[in-house]
Amino acid sequence: MKEEQTILVVDDDKSIVELLRDFLENEGFYVKTANNTTQAFAVLEQNTIDCIVLDVMMPGQNGFELCRQIRMKSSVPILFLSALSDDVDKIRGLALGGDDYIVKTASPGEIVARVKAVLRRSSSQQEWNRKVLNYGRLSLDLSTREVFVDGQPISLTPKEYDLLQLFAKHPKYVFSYDQLLNKFWEGIGDKHTIRVHLSRLREKIEADPNDPQFIVNVWGIGYRFKGE
Repeated sequence: MKEEQTILVVDDDKSIVELLRDFLENEGFYVKTANNTTQAFAVLEQNTIDCIVLDVMMPGQNGFELCRQIRMKSSVPILFLSALSDDVDKIRGLALGGDDYIVKTASPGEIVARVKAVLRRSSSQQEWNRKVLNYGRLSLDLSTREVFVDGQPISLTPKEYDLLQLFAKHPKYVFSYDQLLNKFWEGIGDKHTIRVHLSRLREKIEADPNDPQFIVNVWGIGYRFKGE
């Protein structure tokens, strides 16, 4: 867990707020609290929040309504905390964009564990969403399917991008002609099919297509990505 992660606990029951604060702070989290949605919005506007533990039933605007408004602006993880255990309420909460739904009979320790689990999932997703593969003058943004050479975007066909991504995600791995045919052409075609596509791809990414530095031949077998 990162030391700077901050949890916002929103509940009109101050005893629950303080109990969760104690447990979360004991695990190294920073904790902000609010007893209603107005206070919650004020905290969100003034702080960077990594996760929200949100009571469903509160006087005035309830947790579902607050979640709906938050989701219009933010994808911060939200865990609903509720005395309601009906499946209908759980489904509603998750449909509104909640990441988890916890019944208040759960122990504080379980709630903390669920907070950690949601944060791990969120962190992994964010890492994937912004993952960029860099190989010197060549880079691939996996979230946007963009490819850059010397910092300049280049245009690839979907097949060319898929081929390049496969090689770039598995540097130094040798892909045989049969493997490539089965993966991208359903086994239909021959070595010439692959050579034509890779020749066009090299024209776009290599400084000298006749002396490739990224996708190189492994004679008699197939190709590999140097990844250096």
